[in-house]
Amino acid sequence: MTSTEVTTESEDPEPSGYAAARLRLLQDKAQCGPPRRAALASLTDDWLTALFTAAAEQTGVHGAALVAVGGYGRGELSPRSDLDLLLLHNGNADTGAIASLADRIWYPVWDLGLDLDHSVRTAAEARRTAGGDLKVQLGLLDARPVAGDPGLVAALRTAILADWRNQAPKRLPALDDLCRERAERRGELQFLLEPDLKEARGGLRDATALRAVAASWVADAPREGLAEARRVLLDARDALHLTTGRATDRLALQEQDQVATAIGLPDADALLRQVYEAARTVSYATDVTWREVDRVLRARSARPRLRAILGGGKTAVTERTPLAEGVVEADGEVVLARSARPERDPVLVLRAAAAAAQCELPLSRHLVRHLATAARPLPVPWPAEAREELVTLLGAGEATVPVWEALEAEGLTNRLLPDWEHVRCRPQRNPVHTWTVDRHLVEAAVRASFLTRRVGRPDLLLVAALLHDIGKGRPGDHSVAGEAIARDMAARIGFDQHDVGVIATLVRHHLLLVETATRRDLDDPAAVRSVATAVGTTSTLELLHALTEADALATGPAAWSTWRASLVADLVERVAAVLAGQAPEKPDAAAPSAEQERLAIEALRTGEPVLALHAQTETRNEDGEPEPVGVELLIALPDRPGVLPAAAGVLALHRLTVRAADLRAVELPAELGEGDVADLLLLSWRVAAEYGSLPQATRLRADLVRALDGSLDICARLAEREAAYPRRRGVKAPPPRVTVAAAGSQLATVMEVRAQDAPGLLHRIGRALEQCEVRVRSAHVSTLGANAVDAFYVTDRDGEPLPEVRAAEVAREVEKALG
Repeated sequence: MTSTEVTTESEDPEPSGYAAARLRLLQDKAQCGPPRRAALASLTDDWLTALFTAAAEQTGVHGAALVAVGGYGRGELSPRSDLDLLLLHNGNADTGAIASLADRIWYPVWDLGLDLDHSVRTAAEARRTAGGDLKVQLGLLDARPVAGDPGLVAALRTAILADWRNQAPKRLPALDDLCRERAERRGELQFLLEPDLKEARGGLRDATALRAVAASWVADAPREGLAEARRVLLDARDALHLTTGRATDRLALQEQDQVATAIGLPDADALLRQVYEAARTVSYATDVTWREVDRVLRARSARPRLRAILGGGKTAVTERTPLAEGVVEADGEVVLARSARPERDPVLVLRAAAAAAQCELPLSRHLVRHLATAARPLPVPWPAEAREELVTLLGAGEATVPVWEALEAEGLTNRLLPDWEHVRCRPQRNPVHTWTVDRHLVEAAVRASFLTRRVGRPDLLLVAALLHDIGKGRPGDHSVAGEAIARDMAARIGFDQHDVGVIATLVRHHLLLVETATRRDLDDPAAVRSVATAVGTTSTLELLHALTEADALATGPAAWSTWRASLVADLVERVAAVLAGQAPEKPDAAAPSAEQERLAIEALRTGEPVLALHAQTETRNEDGEPEPVGVELLIALPDRPGVLPAAAGVLALHRLTVRAADLRAVELPAELGEGDVADLLLLSWRVAAEYGSLPQATRLRADLVRALDGSLDICARLAEREAAYPRRRGVKAPPPRVTVAAAGSQLATVMEVRAQDAPGLLHRIGRALEQCEVRVRSAHVSTLGANAVDAFYVTDRDGEPLPEVRAAEVAREVEKALG
C-alpha cells in the first residue's frame, strides 16, 4: 500500500474509508514495527481531522482542538490500541454545541468498534484534573494536537509541563510508589512465562514512567539501549494483537510461537529471550533513575538546612569513604577513587563489585560504564585476588543480586565469564522455576551463601552454585554438558586441578541427591553405593548436600520442602556411612516397627485391611521446633492382586496427594502370630490433603474394602472426577514417558514414570502394572509443579528383577496405558 492510497482513503470522513485503509495497513506484512505504528497514527490523525473539521463546521464551534494523549499522543498505536482523546475548548462556546461536537467525533469511533478513552475539558479544567489525578497528568505529558486550534494545545502543554516540574518533589515519589505497587501485582516481566508486556515491571508502563521522570528535569534515565528495548516490547505487542485479534498485553503460552513467527524469530524461546532482555534493560534503567531521583530530591530538601548551618556561600563537600583499593563510597553509591587506574588494574571490576555487595551499596552507573570501556581484561587463569573477590561477591547474600545486575547491564559478566552469554535471559519452561537460567544461578549462589558454615570449602560451594546449570540450552543432558563447561570456567577462574575436579563433579551430579532420595528405595544398598561411587569423598558429599539445598531453594517453592529435606538428609547419612567404610544394611534386616507389627497382627486376625493415620514430626524448622513432614497412612492387609491401584484410587477419591509410598511383605515372629507369614502386605504412605481436612481412617478403610471386593468402581468414579477437573489453558502437556533405570537396583527393576500430574494418576499406573502381572515392591512419588516423577521397584511373581526384554515390554505397556 502506497502513501498516496492511504491519503486518498483518509480524506473520506466516513468510517468505511478509514476502516478499509486501516485494514490494508495492518495486513501489509512488508510494513511493521515503528513505521507501521507511525503510519497507523498518521492515518488515524487524518481520519479524526476530517471528522473534527466537518463537526466543527456543522456545530459552529470555534476555539477548540482535538488532542491525542497517552500512547496515541506518542504515536505508538498498536493494532488494537484504544484511542486516548481529549476535546479541548476555550470555554466560549455553548455547552450544547460542545456536546454536539463531541458526539459527532466519538460516535463514528464507536461505530467502528474501536476502544475510546475520551474527555471534554477546558485548559483550566484539564490542569485541575491533572493536579488531582497522577495518571491523567502522565497522559497529558504526551499531549499532541490532532486537529483544531494548535495554540490552545501548545498553551496546555506548556502549563502541564510547568506544573509537573514545579510539583516534582511530591509527584515523583507518588509515581515511584505507583510503579512499585504495579510491580508487586504483576511481577517482573523478565522472569514470567506469560508476561504482561505493559503492566509487569520492566514493561511499557515503566518505560513511559522514565519519560515522565526525564520531563521533570530532576533526573534522566540511562538512554543506552532504552529506545531499542521499548521497540522490542512494542513490536511484540503489535504481533500479539494481530495474532489474537484482541487488545491484550499478556503474552500467553499458546500464542508465543505465532507471535515469534510474526516478528521473524525461530520459536517461542527466542521470543521470550528477546523480551526478557528488553525488560531487563528497562528494569535496570528504572532502578538507576529512581535512585538518582531520590538522591536529587534529598539533596534539594537538605540544601536550605546546609546553607543555614554553613552560612554564606559555602558549599558542602561530598564525603568519600574508602572501601577497597581504588574504590570509595560517595553519596550512597560505590564510585572509583580519584587515584584508581582501571586500565592498569584488571581486578578492579571484581574488587568494586565485592566491596559494593559487602557494604550493601549500589554500584554507580558511571563507575560501571567507565569500567566497561576502560578496564583491562583479566589474565587467564585469573590471579588469586580476582578469584577471592569473586567468592566475596557471591558470598554477600541478597546484596549480590543488584550488583550482578549492574555488571550485566554493561556486559561485564560476559567479559568475565564468556560462557555466561549462553544462559543469559534464557527462559525455563518448567513452571516450577521462578527465574530465568542466569538469575537462577545467581539466586543459587545467594542461597548457598547462607550454607557456607556447613562446609569446609565455601569457595567451591559458591562457585559451583553459580555454575551448576551452565549447561542448559546445550544439546543433551545439561548436567553432562555443564560438567565440561564448568571445568573450563573453574580453570579460567584460577582454581587448581583438584578444585576444578570437585567443581566439575558438583555440577555433573547436582541433581543426584534429590533424584535418588525421592525416586529410589534408600533401603536398597545399590542405590546408596551408586551415590557414594559418584561422589567419591566425604568432603564432596558435604558440598553436594549444601548445593542440592541451595539449588532447590533458588528454584521455587515447589522444589523444596521439609519432606524432601528429610529424604535427602537420610540419603546423605547413609552415603557418608558407606564412604566411611560401613556397608549399608540389607533391607531384609529391617524389622517392622511396633506400630506396623500391631497392624499386621490385627490384619492377620481379621483377614481384612487395618489402617492407621497420623502426622509425622521427623524434622525441625529454623527455630528448632518439630515440624510435620506429612501424614503417614499405614495399611496392613493380606496380599492379593490389585492392592496398589485400589489403595491409590481410594486416596485419589478422598483428594489425598501421595508423596511417597512403600509396599512390602512382612514376616511376623512366631511369638507374635501364628508362625511366619509371607503373604501379608504392609503399605506405608505419606499423604497430604489437596485442601480441607484429612478424611477419617474408618471411611478410608470402608472404601478400600469395597474397592478390593469390587463393589466400588474406582475407575468410573475417577472418570467422573476427571471430566469435572478444570483444564488450565496453556501449551499441551508432553506425552508421558516410562523408562527402565539402568543398574537401578540389585533387588528389583526400577521403572521411572514421568507424566502430567492429575487425579488418579498413581491409580492408573498401578492398574497398568497389575495388568502386566508384575509386583510392586515399593513406590517413590515426587510432584514438581504440574509434573509427576515417580519410580516403582517391580519384580516378577517370584520376587526377582525382570529380564531386560521383559522390563522394556512392561515400560511400553505402562506408557501406552497412560497415553
